[in-house]
Amino acid sequence: MERTWKKTLAAGIAAVVIVVALVLVGGKLTDHTAPADQTPSSVQQTNDDHQQKDAERLQNATDPNDPSIVGETGGSDHTTSGANSGGQDQYNTDPVPEGRPEPVEPDNVEVDTDTSLTCTISISCATILDNMELCAENKRPLVPSDGVILPATTVTFSPGESVYDVLQQVCRDYGIHMESEFTPMYNSAYIQGINNLYEFDVGNESGWMYKVNGWFPNYGCSRYQVEDGDVICWVYTCDLGEDVGGGYAAGGE
Repeated sequence: MERTWKKTLAAGIAAVVIVVALVLVGGKLTDHTAPADQTPSSVQQTNDDHQQKDAERLQNATDPNDPSIVGETGGSDHTTSGANSGGQDQYNTDPVPEGRPEPVEPDNVEVDTDTSLTCTISISCATILDNMELCAENKRPLVPSDGVILPATTVTFSPGESVYDVLQQVCRDYGIHMESEFTPMYNSAYIQGINNLYEFDVGNESGWMYKVNGWFPNYGCSRYQVEDGDVICWVYTCDLGEDVGGGYAAGGE
């Protein structure tokens, strides 16, 4: 009888040990899984957000390695007035090269609609022709055979209008698709797509940039006030601006 009781007790202890072991192993396995709130869709959204920020910096010619940019690890907080510690203004703009026009805040401008001036504007995606293998298949038919969406065209504008205003008007006049969004960080519109060709359609380093009189401004197109006779070029880059002479550095010719 005593021997039977001991066998029963031993079996019970063994069962408890097995259950505890399973719980511990299960706990370790759980530690290696992703947190419940980090679903595949949220991870993708995070990646998309980083790509969007990179593209916006590209159009604003902002160095992605600058630690003072808002939201970057180790960076300083964004200020609402004055310059930050990196010598930038409140909209993360580096000092403008000597001889180049300073940015003008859209809210501080009065447009003189009684006066007409002229400028030249063109839109090109010619760089895509050399990178068709990277172009989204459904977007390839949208790329003109010569890469020119709008040849150099002389248009009228009113004093006080910006590069963004001119682009909006010419796209309306010539029936060219254009999509943009306002980016408070840079106090400017950000051009997402023209002629249904969008950022990232030709790889992760692709998107739209603009230059005026051969210079890629280091601030957004809503902050560049057009002058009489200016030559505006919108170009699609497949290589963070390197293939169009821009890059992140201000003053690319």
